[in-house]
Amino acid sequence: MEYKTILCDVKEEIATITLNQPEMRNPLSKRTTEELTDAIEKSDRDPHIKAIIITGAGKAFSAGGDINEFKENFMKTVPALHMEGRESTQLFKLGATVKTPMIAAVNGPALGGGCGLVAMCHIAVASKEAKLGLTELRLGIVPFVILPWIRRAVGDRRAMELMLSAEVVSAEKAKELNLVHRVVPHHELEAETWRLAKTIASFSPLAVKLALDAFYTTDQMDLMKAFDYLSTLRIVSFCSEDLREGAAAFLEKRTPVWRGK
Repeated sequence: MEYKTILCDVKEEIATITLNQPEMRNPLSKRTTEELTDAIEKSDRDPHIKAIIITGAGKAFSAGGDINEFKENFMKTVPALHMEGRESTQLFKLGATVKTPMIAAVNGPALGGGCGLVAMCHIAVASKEAKLGLTELRLGIVPFVILPWIRRAVGDRRAMELMLSAEVVSAEKAKELNLVHRVVPHHELEAETWRLAKTIASFSPLAVKLALDAFYTTDQMDLMKAFDYLSTLRIVSFCSEDLREGAAAFLEKRTPVWRGK
């Protein structure tokens, strides 16, 4: 796919995906959603990529849905809207299916769908200048697609408050709510996010993939079945080349050379 609304750059085993319509505050249009989905899936399939950073160009991370597209929806049939909705939902399903850690570098306002994108990422680092919120009700719509990620991030009661108040909160408040994990001065955002991505990239890629598998697969699982499933993954880990290499490197006081096997 030729990217027209995003940029994708790979450097030192890290893919940086940048929403690149700063003059429009990086809306999550149908085109952008398709491009983001494609870029994330391609990065996840690439064995050389160990972490994915998602950020925005200019002063905004993402202001959410494209208002012009909302107007166009008035002229579409119910089946057409249903199919387009299923396509856009694919982006937000990726948070639970990709096995490459995604880090949000929240450089500015992340509203509506943009806030959902932050909540979907496995780790979120925000600039002190960032603001986050579910502003959909101000426009007479509901944050349907992103609601599962928001309530997983902040809990049921907080999610209800954010949705019904449509309040835009500061980065520090977003951290209190668990929408983001870390808040740093704006000029330190890129360096802090890169440092975190490099740390993750330094670990065994097999162990990282197993960690995400363990976390999401057991999320809705019966407690006893979860123990059984995790015990199986434990065997995979114990029989891996990476674990043997990690143990040897520790004893020999050297940097491990991971093979992802």
